[in-house]
Amino acid sequence: MASTAPILALDPAPASASASPPAPARAQGQAQAQGPLSEACGVAINYIASYELNVSDGYLSMVCYFDEDPDAPVYVPFFQDQAEVKKGHARQFIRYLKERKSKVCLPVVKRLDKEYWGTNVQAIVMALELENRLHKLLQDLQNLASQKNETDLLEFLKRFVGKQKRNIKYLEYQHSYQKELERLTSKEGISEQFGEASARQA
Repeated sequence: MASTAPILALDPAPASASASPPAPARAQGQAQAQGPLSEACGVAINYIASYELNVSDGYLSMVCYFDEDPDAPVYVPFFQDQAEVKKGHARQFIRYLKERKSKVCLPVVKRLDKEYWGTNVQAIVMALELENRLHKLLQDLQNLASQKNETDLLEFLKRFVGKQKRNIKYLEYQHSYQKELERLTSKEGISEQFGEASARQA
């Protein structure tokens, strides 16, 4: 695992769920007034709730991998935060299904078959894949809700899509930083080897 040196100006991680202001309370009976949720939207929400739990599990696995590592990358607290945030999102989607009198039936989503996360860059790449996939699922649900005239659902989804964009931006920044750090570390290693070889020949 490549060691991480401190960086002078880290792009701040997205605020955790506990630090964020509470979402506006939904007016009593607001969702029920919309009537039953369309079956297609209900199926999509069930899948997203299950996928959120899968992402949470993936982040928790990453946190355990880097646990007690003195050279753990700076973004591990983000992984730990998101493990909890994603579980909270899953609960919100399930609650919404119940509000709209829709069936709760979470499908089985294949868990990440991975215990070794390799380098810091590889961990970031996997996190980006998870977040981008979740963002695509939310966008697809938005399109479906628009087709079905599900105005309440569209309003409900806004805050989740916004959070996804912030998460992806943060991870992309960390990915660029870690790649540059590995490049510099590799360059330093080559320079040291060249210096040692020159000293032996002298």
